[in-house]
Amino acid sequence: MPFYHRLGQIPHKRHIQFRQPDGSLYREQVMGTKGFSGNQSILYHIHPPTQVSEAKLLREWAAPVEEEGANRHRHFFTFDAEPGGDPVDGRKHWLINDDVAIATCMPTEPMNYFFRNSDGDEILFVHEGEGVLETIFGDIPYRPGDYLVIPVGTTYRLEMKKGPTRLLVIESTGEITTPRRYRNEHGQLMEHSPFCERDMRPPETLNPRNESGRFEVRVKARNRLHSYMFDFHPFDVVGWDGYLFPYALSIHDFEPITGSIHQPPPVHQTFAGPNFVVCSFVPRMYDYHPLAIPAPYYHSNVNSDEVLYYVHGNFMSRKGIREGSLTLHPSGIPHGPHPGKMEDSIGKDRTEELAVMVDTFRPLHVTRAALEFEDSGYMYSWLPPKE
Repeated sequence: MPFYHRLGQIPHKRHIQFRQPDGSLYREQVMGTKGFSGNQSILYHIHPPTQVSEAKLLREWAAPVEEEGANRHRHFFTFDAEPGGDPVDGRKHWLINDDVAIATCMPTEPMNYFFRNSDGDEILFVHEGEGVLETIFGDIPYRPGDYLVIPVGTTYRLEMKKGPTRLLVIESTGEITTPRRYRNEHGQLMEHSPFCERDMRPPETLNPRNESGRFEVRVKARNRLHSYMFDFHPFDVVGWDGYLFPYALSIHDFEPITGSIHQPPPVHQTFAGPNFVVCSFVPRMYDYHPLAIPAPYYHSNVNSDEVLYYVHGNFMSRKGIREGSLTLHPSGIPHGPHPGKMEDSIGKDRTEELAVMVDTFRPLHVTRAALEFEDSGYMYSWLPPKE
């Protein structure tokens, strides 16, 4: 993150003695990216974070992918997948490549362990449900529409509190940042950005746990899931400060950029990852040129795959789409509005659509598990109706 934050108790200087009430030292941990040249925070533990009592491999992480056929547009009904599991083991992966994996999850079981992704940052988009993202940095309450941005190496647990929880999960193999064009040379978001630091919600409370027992932390590392047992609660941090921490950003706080004619997808960009971007389509006024066509023009993804996850509302350019639909428009073939949608959009002044888009700059692969929920006729839905 490009701004500084602190929470809890910390000494007035880095790397000096900081003692507990009984006189023993708190254990300082520097948690940073890119060696010692990226964003970092310094955390102070009650116990040494290196004291592991047991380690074992649980399973491979990557989902098997389909044997590829003709390059074509794809549509999947994610709501048709059965709920189950917890917020990690319950993830169903739909699309993956070497940069990013896109999954959904409707957990029915609590997390009785802690989780850490050590391969890259994560975004959990909350489609439904309320609760608390508990992390080593403190707690962040969440609600529908929140992006929960969790940096690599962050130990966390999702505490589901109200209603069923439904998530769109974006697993990156690198750092997730705000778009570069919205930041000045110091990293501050500028006035033309569709959101600012005021919209970002870092951890609110820090409740250090000095508890003994048997605590499991599951870690995704090297594209495998590992289990580590600790004799103390992993949330034993009494204070921290720095530039690396999880935060929430509500899609409802994204301020849309509009114009007199149709604006291209980059105006909706919210995050950037390695070889992919994340965009937010939110309720907004339509184009106001007297001859405007609010529906998007046909376009070719010459070197990117476009994924849309439909959250709420009536998406202006599509037929046959429903809440929870996930579409893939791959590079190599043009796509655009369904028949009649351009004409239907003329004269309308507003849309209430809500969707999350992920554009990747390397091809995505469809998992075998996704095929059960595919709309097999989607590629041909642009054909005119038969008379």
